[in-house]
Amino acid sequence: MTRSCPLPLIDITGLSSGDRDVRLAVARALDEACIESGFVYIRGAQFDRRLFDRLLAAARRYFAQDEAGKMACYIGGSVNHSGYVPVGEEQFGGGTSDLKEAFDVNNDYHHAEGRRPLLGPNLWPDLPGFQSDVLAYYRHVAAIGRSLFDAFALALGLDERHFAPHLRHPPNQLRLIHYPLAAGTEDRPGIGAHTDYECFTLLFATSPGLQVLRHDGSWIDVPLIPDTMVMNIGDMMELLSNGRYVATTHRVKKVAEERYSFPFFFTCDYDHVIAPLVPGRGERRYTPVRCGEHLFNQTAQTFAYLKRRRAAGDLVLADALPLDSFGARPPVPVAR
Repeated sequence: MTRSCPLPLIDITGLSSGDRDVRLAVARALDEACIESGFVYIRGAQFDRRLFDRLLAAARRYFAQDEAGKMACYIGGSVNHSGYVPVGEEQFGGGTSDLKEAFDVNNDYHHAEGRRPLLGPNLWPDLPGFQSDVLAYYRHVAAIGRSLFDAFALALGLDERHFAPHLRHPPNQLRLIHYPLAAGTEDRPGIGAHTDYECFTLLFATSPGLQVLRHDGSWIDVPLIPDTMVMNIGDMMELLSNGRYVATTHRVKKVAEERYSFPFFFTCDYDHVIAPLVPGRGERRYTPVRCGEHLFNQTAQTFAYLKRRRAAGDLVLADALPLDSFGARPPVPVAR
């Protein structure tokens, strides 16, 4: 069963205010919305639409190339899991390949010290303006994400800058995703049902297709609202909030038109240990995880090139949690 239902909408403009009470009001609204649904629309004066438009144009140029041009940046040849992801490279539960292609951009980290599987220099195609346009958007949305981390700290009753020392070189990832219009009548999803691994995600998309799973088992269509982004809770935010927020399962249904989607996944520094920060409700117990290790372990369970390395014995994962470790508990209704 699928039903259309708008999500809560929060204006985050106040997070740029010098008045702590204004920032706290936004944090409280965000807190209530995230408890209620785990998916939220956000808008704000911080958004620079010109950078969104430049990113979309860059993606169109890249995916218009022939297969050889795109595969020149195949993600399997990268040192930090960046580059082109062809159709079928990813598989979520059930072994069904997603009907999408992507270009993944990570923290473009060029220091020799501190490199990790998700932290290093990106692969970049030889397309004029592509790198500069994508990085401009990456840096813009990364700044918005840092202010949202401050808001979550306030919402959880922590010092407002609690997360700042753990956001020095996070393996945040921006995905440029292209969903081609599917031929035929097979109801094949653009991307399978899953939760996001990170703390939270900010999504900009060009057309509908996103669906969210309600606790009653029904799927909600997420329509586009002009000049907004969709924000959702990921595994790590569920863990560090001790279940106050729940990572919500979502998917992209079979697209009715060509679709571009740009999720930006926010996390903490690679070696930071994510553990519950506030008292829990006694319903679930969460095991602390090392941030980057959790991300890479989960990634290695879905990408074909990493599965091949595991099968060959070239890659060994330590204490990898199953892909459905989070998002199992229904959201707790908010008292009004």
